[in-house]
Amino acid sequence: MHQPLVFVDLETTGAVATGDRITESGIVEVSDAGVSEWSTLVNPQTRISDFIERLTGISNAMVADAPTFVTIAEEVLERLRGRLFIAHNARFDYGFLKNEFKRAGCDFRATVLCTVKLSRRLYPGHARHNLDALIERHGLKVSDRHRALGDARLLWQFWQKTVADLGEKVVDAEVAALTARPSLPPHFDANVLDEIPEGHGVYLFYAENNLPLFIGKSNTLRKRVLAHFSADHASAKDMSLSQQVRRIEWIETSGELGALLKEAELVKKLQPTHNHRLRRNDELCSLRLNENLVGKGQPEVIALKNLPAAQGGALYGLFNSPRAAIQALRSIAEQHQLCLAMLGIENVTSGRSCFAYQLRSCSGACVGTESVQQHQLRLITALQAMALKTWPHPGPVGVKEGGHLHIINQWRYRGTAVTEADVDELLGGATRGFDADIYKLLVKHFNKRTTSIVPLHRRGIPA
Repeated sequence: MHQPLVFVDLETTGAVATGDRITESGIVEVSDAGVSEWSTLVNPQTRISDFIERLTGISNAMVADAPTFVTIAEEVLERLRGRLFIAHNARFDYGFLKNEFKRAGCDFRATVLCTVKLSRRLYPGHARHNLDALIERHGLKVSDRHRALGDARLLWQFWQKTVADLGEKVVDAEVAALTARPSLPPHFDANVLDEIPEGHGVYLFYAENNLPLFIGKSNTLRKRVLAHFSADHASAKDMSLSQQVRRIEWIETSGELGALLKEAELVKKLQPTHNHRLRRNDELCSLRLNENLVGKGQPEVIALKNLPAAQGGALYGLFNSPRAAIQALRSIAEQHQLCLAMLGIENVTSGRSCFAYQLRSCSGACVGTESVQQHQLRLITALQAMALKTWPHPGPVGVKEGGHLHIINQWRYRGTAVTEADVDELLGGATRGFDADIYKLLVKHFNKRTTSIVPLHRRGIPA
């Protein structure tokens, strides 16, 4: 509670820290020496849109003669250095400043506290924690709302209110919890943690020599990555990762489905040592019931790796090997008194009974006690619970998620498109093999009523 504090607010040309620019900076500095305020307009060296001008009241004319960030970078850095960086939705302001400092040739790092998160912890009974909600709830005095210094003053007021209402010890404990740093792996660059985004995506851990260690996905990417290291004392897997990891990469996605698809795709491609559930299985197979086979409709074990998209015959079950498929068929025969000879598992001389019939666990299709048609009907009924879903569309489709379109055809994930040209390229590319994990997650996702599906023609134009 006695460390120097800076309450920071920025106005910007947009919401993307890597592309948009700062138009105004407001800072309230609090230390044992007292409270001081500082603010300045900033020339963003790009146009301010009409929408942003209406929101902030900052026009292109106002910033035309203002200093660029490069010219004030050293002064801003001096005001922030060595202080607890406090902002509302802090990663927004912190991200913009890091990018501006980077353009100016400076490496800016700070301990960051988000007042949205602090408010949620201190006042969990309230649903809303945006700045307008804090103003109303705590009776904060507003001056120049949506201007940088005016909003920074509001954060300083909120801080004083919480300390007065709850006491220094309570606020200090929550601040300590929110600003605690994870126990980082040895040889690991801590700077990368500040770059990891908050939203949906996939992360990749690498060991020495670029060896892929682990690939994971999350709807809260940064939080999930940090959890691997903050919990390394409790999990043998996380402990092992912590000792081996040398580098982290990540890929942002438009949502949960995109993260799931990308994770499954990358695990198959890179074969990381710590991923087992999603590893590639070249022996993956299914049972296919083809009425033309031997004239009896015997189930056929068929490999799914290179199964044509327009395959004929219903498919039942997903098995890791042909042996597992046959074993499952034996189990089904035992449960439903089916004939192993009729199923093609046991060789029996014509007119002789199968061994299961002698044990009274076959209904006798092999000796004519049961008709072939009756046996076939019971087989289809027994297999029905494990039937794979037929592709429900006449051709490829795009699944909308955010601004992206996931291209799917015959349960095969072709890739994710951002532009119409991407769609055309993905549809024209080589067909990927069947993937059980992608099939399962797509079936689950397609069952959701919220799924937005766009039928596509071959050339990528919506049907």
